[in-house]
Amino acid sequence: MHSSLIIGPLLAEHYPAVAAIYAAGIATGNATFATDIPDWATWDQSHLPAARLVALAPDGAVAGWAALTPVSGRCVYRGVAEVSVYVDAAYQGQGVGQALLRQLVQEAEAQGLWTLQAGILRENAASLALHRRLGFRDVGIRERLGQLQGQWRDVCLLERRSAVVGV
Repeated sequence: MHSSLIIGPLLAEHYPAVAAIYAAGIATGNATFATDIPDWATWDQSHLPAARLVALAPDGAVAGWAALTPVSGRCVYRGVAEVSVYVDAAYQGQGVGQALLRQLVQEAEAQGLWTLQAGILRENAASLALHRRLGFRDVGIRERLGQLQGQWRDVCLLERRSAVVGV
C-alpha cells in the first residue's frame, strides 16, 4: 500500500468522494450492474453500519473505500455480507484495494460475520485477483446474470469463510 495512506471509518463527509469513485467504477462498465449513484441516505441505509472504510491520502483525499451489504434479512444469514471495494483510478495498482479488503475482513470478523461474498463481473480481472489473493475462493460463475448496456454479463461468485468466526 502507498505508505502514507491511512485506513479509517467511512463517514458521511466522505460520501461525495466515495460517490465520485463509485461513478468512475460504473463508467468502466466492469465494476457493477448499477448505473446510478444513490444519495447518502439511500447508500447509508443499504450498507451495514460497521466495517465502512476509506483510504485517505495525506491531503485528505479519498483514495478508495470498502463497505458491506447484507445478503438477506433472514436471521440465518446474519453472518453473511457482500463486499464492495472501489479504488480511485489515481491510486490503482498501489495496494489500496488490498489494504482496504484486508481491514474489511478483520472488521467483519470483529462484528461476528462468518462469510463474505463477492459478485464480480467476469471481465474485472483486477478485482478477481485481489479477492483471490486475500483468501476468497471461486464458488462458480453465474452466466448471463444480467444485462449492462444491452449486453448479457457473467458474474463470478467468490466467498471467504472466516477461520475464527462460526467455527
